Amino acid sequence: MTNGRFAYSMSTALRHPGVIALIVAGVTIAAMLIVDHGPWNRAKTQPAHVAMYATTGDAARAAGAKVLPTTPKSPIEPARPGPKTSPVVNPVTP
Repeated sequence: MTNGRFAYSMSTALRHPGVIALIVAGVTIAAMLIVDHGPWNRAKTQPAHVAMYATTGDAARAAGAKVLPTTPKSPIEPARPGPKTSPVVNPVTP
């Protein structure tokens, strides 16, 4: 008789939102530790010919390509045809 009552109280206690949150947090932390610290996440050494070039431009020059700047835009551009649009509500600043 005691075993039945204990099993019922355990099943109702495991349905408590706090207990469920702790179980989910524990499983999530264990999964993150496995993914972040697994054998597939080791530092990979690069061969000398790959590690020699720090930027894409350096590698392109070494391969014999010319790296040229883009042509600048004209400071005076014609007005856009068509009706004017409303200003942007939240402008994006670079």
